[in-house]
Amino acid sequence: MPLRHVNIHDVSRTTAEGVSVDIEVSPRSSVPGPDGFDEWRRRLIVRVKAPPSDGKANREAEDMFRDMTGSRSEITSGHTSRQKTVTVYGDPSAIMKALEGKI
Repeated sequence: MPLRHVNIHDVSRTTAEGVSVDIEVSPRSSVPGPDGFDEWRRRLIVRVKAPPSDGKANREAEDMFRDMTGSRSEITSGHTSRQKTVTVYGDPSAIMKALEGKI
């Protein structure tokens, strides 16, 4: 059976503040950036160079989403886990369009 194609709409949802995206952070990566989807956990895989200590990986993930969308981003759940939710604040349609172009 072929695998179903997963996209940003499968791992995100609009909120009153903007868009929440479920991610799985992979710290200490040599090449940072979005790296596909974990279909089983329904999360976007995000690789970061920073180690998972003192919130460094969280800050790098927040900065990555801010750079991709041009909007303020914040880890809103999963601060000590690899599985997190990042909220991107602003117009949901503009945020989704920006994310689709980067992922």
